[in-house]
Amino acid sequence: MSRVILPVDRLEELWRPGKVRVGALLHGASVNARLESTLTILERLQAVGMMELRALFGPQHGFLATTQDNMVEWKGYQHPRLGIPVYSLYGQDREPTLEMLEAIDVLLVDLVDVGARYYTFIWTLFLCMKACERAGVRVVVCDRPNPLGGLAVEGVSQREEYFSFVGLWPLANRHGKTIGEVAQMFQREVFPRCDLEVLPMRGWERSMWYDETGLPWVMPSPNMPTLDAATVYPGMCLLEGTNVSEGRGTTRPFEMIGAPWVDGEDLAEALNDRALQGVRFRPCSFEPTFQKHARRVCHGVQVHVCDRARFESVLTGTVVIQVLWREYDEFRWKVPPYEYETEKLPIEILVGRSVEEFFGHRGDVRCSFDDLAEN
Repeated sequence: MSRVILPVDRLEELWRPGKVRVGALLHGASVNARLESTLTILERLQAVGMMELRALFGPQHGFLATTQDNMVEWKGYQHPRLGIPVYSLYGQDREPTLEMLEAIDVLLVDLVDVGARYYTFIWTLFLCMKACERAGVRVVVCDRPNPLGGLAVEGVSQREEYFSFVGLWPLANRHGKTIGEVAQMFQREVFPRCDLEVLPMRGWERSMWYDETGLPWVMPSPNMPTLDAATVYPGMCLLEGTNVSEGRGTTRPFEMIGAPWVDGEDLAEALNDRALQGVRFRPCSFEPTFQKHARRVCHGVQVHVCDRARFESVLTGTVVIQVLWREYDEFRWKVPPYEYETEKLPIEILVGRSVEEFFGHRGDVRCSFDDLAEN
């Protein structure tokens, strides 16, 4: 039996609105502790007259989490069994339209976040709250654990001029909040007239990593296969803003990074010489099946977290980029577009400020997050 009891584990007990028209924002990881899908639970509530399910919504990677690569849009469709619309919120529309919301009174949200600003599910929630505030639709968020725990916060908030779909409101790279706490922050700071209810968990403590909750790990997106990947993601996702592979197209995304022109042994030695806490770097080679350098052998390193309590993912990702930038003439910043931003560099919307401010000149100066936070 899991130590943490999710709202969807006892939704029959928590559901209070009565028989209302409901829309549900879900994805492939929307399951309870017994691996029963949230959609199945909602259908059961509908069968006993506790709600009327009228629409479904899905975030990036699709309602069923089937779009493998990032930045791949998907189109809505009619649910083949239920006969209700499944609306895409990662395509032509990222914010629900009034037409999508007119058939519902309540939007229930049950998404698995991984605790990093760039993971777009919280920004889909942000835009849903915006639209529901305008339309007078109630938002009910099923809280879930932050897989990385709720104590550590890493990095800095982005500047307003760098807001994007990987950060529409100020938030640290690793934010330390549950998705319910994120929703409450959005209501408090941005959407005060949004009718929000957060359904609570039982048994979750802020010190818990996901593997201490007793809950099964279900991939929230195709390139988040394990808790190990989520652990390094807040920092290693920054590689998405470069021409270095972040390991997409391998079985160890975000844990393995490299490029055809990198010397893995030299890179591992340079990174290990930095004596970063809780981590070691091992030379490795890999061949991505898609995305950057697809079907080409890449050389680089695998990130081995030895002590996750001491490991600082954002600092690690920053240092990895600084070393690559300094040591390899082939290193380049990826150019737009990226996550619907067409002008600013992808790395700049990921870090939330200019390259020069965050990294220093050609990686010669190590980033001081304390200094950045003060400015």
